[in-house]
Amino acid sequence: MMLIRPVRLGDLADILKLSGKTGIGLTSLPKDEAQLRARIERSLATWAGKLDKAEQGFLFVLEDTQLGQVVGVSAIEVAVGLSEPWYNFRLGTLVHASKSLNIYKPVPTLFLSNDHTGFTELCTLFLDPEHRNGKNGHLLSKVRFLFLAAFRQHFSPKVIAEMRGVSDDHGHSPFWDSVGRHFFGMEFVEADRLTGMGQKSFIAELMPKHPLYTELLSPEARSVIGQVHPHTAPARAVLESEGLRYTGYVDIFDGGPTLEGEIDQLRAVRESRLLPVHIGQPSQEQDAPLYVVAREDYQGFCATLVAGDPVMNRLTLDPATAEQLGVKEGDRVRAVALYPFRENRVTPNQVTDSNPEESLA
Repeated sequence: MMLIRPVRLGDLADILKLSGKTGIGLTSLPKDEAQLRARIERSLATWAGKLDKAEQGFLFVLEDTQLGQVVGVSAIEVAVGLSEPWYNFRLGTLVHASKSLNIYKPVPTLFLSNDHTGFTELCTLFLDPEHRNGKNGHLLSKVRFLFLAAFRQHFSPKVIAEMRGVSDDHGHSPFWDSVGRHFFGMEFVEADRLTGMGQKSFIAELMPKHPLYTELLSPEARSVIGQVHPHTAPARAVLESEGLRYTGYVDIFDGGPTLEGEIDQLRAVRESRLLPVHIGQPSQEQDAPLYVVAREDYQGFCATLVAGDPVMNRLTLDPATAEQLGVKEGDRVRAVALYPFRENRVTPNQVTDSNPEESLA
């Protein structure tokens, strides 16, 4: 069984192994034991109510209960940019015009922005390549919407997700080569590593405050503005199916898009329902729709996938699943269809990873 639950300190070894498989671009899951331990401890302190809003972040793990192993992670940052500036580029336009020469020329630009300060962020989505099958990636991504719906009071009205931009296997980013390299004097991989380690002050110190003209960038750099890494395309599709949209904000390092949306308007938040549990035999129909089902307990939150009836006033769980979720007959769980019903009998592409972590990286 695949079970989503809050991270534990005992998960450190498994998460460290996962961090070694992320490659370049997942800055919030560095291959550094001390950093990962600190991330886990911050999550535990968040659940315990010991941190200010500016420091709060929830880290979830996907556990293969048969193996007793963590095979994926995803996270929610409660409010970005409150303790240190949150940067991205906003695409804009400056108009150059001359009546005497009859010239009117709109010029695309990049403006350094802190517009997403205070937004909630979906981040740190990564699934072990060996478990990118079934619906594991979709469960790992969408369970966060159930948590947002269940504990709405903890989060901001708006949510963002930074998607990993285009780079090759060696860490070369066309956008970085045309922009960042000129101001930071380091390789993309090193800048990415520093932000993942929490060292972000150099961004404010070195990044230009004036708009950049995209026409002065290389054709390769211009072509990847707002585009995602091929491995991240499925993750972007999942988030867009829930209602997040690209509105012209991109990462300052690799040019990857930032998706954003109103939490209360997200599909899984709007459509999730509290249903009583019935212990029995779930639907055996091959095309029965799948539901993300969560125990709505702040400290003991956990979730999994079950087959269900699209028109239901209760949710049937087999005894083993009910035991894993820690629920009994008559308890109420929060549930939402894994996909909109028009798609619920189709197997979409699998989620692999997303950056932001902002990469979320």
